[in-house]
Amino acid sequence: MVEVTREVVTLALALLFLAMGASHFVPTVARTMAAMIPPYLRRVGLLSPMNLVYLTGVCELAGGIGLLTPLRPVAAITLVVFLIAVFPANAYAAQHPERFGRVAVPFWPRLIGQLALIALLVFVAVGSA
Repeated sequence: MVEVTREVVTLALALLFLAMGASHFVPTVARTMAAMIPPYLRRVGLLSPMNLVYLTGVCELAGGIGLLTPLRPVAAITLVVFLIAVFPANAYAAQHPERFGRVAVPFWPRLIGQLALIALLVFVAVGSA
């Protein structure tokens, strides 16, 4: 039963990360995501906010695909690191709901959501190793 649950969770996470990754390439969504990058992380050139949005989209797509391959444990742990790395943008948006509207999920629910995703990814990684 645990293995069936793990497979269902893996498939759900893969679909979630594939959908989230694809959304990074929708122009209106990408502009909003770029604006969510905190000022202290903003750079020009290769690490510009828009380029970071595209890079994180590619990371989510690769992670989602990776969850469906024999590299599942590596993909799951890499996605854990990814979720930690992008959290500052989510926290910044949470601090500015007047600017980001419904994208600005309040801090604590966002943190709980991120931790839940991390827990599910660890569940997938541990059972697949």
